Amino acid sequence: MPAKASSRRLQVGRGYRRLLVPLDARTESVEALEIACRLAADNGASITAVAVIEVPPLLPLDAHLADAEETARRLLERAGVTGDAYGVRVRTRVVRARDVGAAIVEQAAADRDELIVIGAGRSRLAISERRVAPDPLLHVLRGAPCRVMVVSGASREAA
Repeated sequence: MPAKASSRRLQVGRGYRRLLVPLDARTESVEALEIACRLAADNGASITAVAVIEVPPLLPLDAHLADAEETARRLLERAGVTGDAYGVRVRTRVVRARDVGAAIVEQAAADRDELIVIGAGRSRLAISERRVAPDPLLHVLRGAPCRVMVVSGASREAA
């Protein structure tokens, strides 16, 4: 067996080493974090949990947005607690940006992440590309520098 093929198998066998999980207040986001924690625990990987504060275009990026900042802080604290429960180190970051999707892609590229685990409701997965507002999920799927795992919560109608 050529050396290149065997080293490739070794990389695939050990799993992902750096995961990025964008967090927001949705249930699917929490489920994505838990799945990332399971993957990280199995492979000894690290997780970066990022909360993006979307700043409206009319405000400066460093504008005081108390509610959004408090929400981000609580989300990241919860991410740390979840990581501790799985025995996984979770680094946390708050990012201010005009576009949530672009911020996630930039963060993944900067950290050289190998997998983005992102939560999305089933209704978001069925939306047309012709929406007026840019969809962060579509931006991530199109621009990610790595693989993307989309976690969609269980259908509420089925429960």
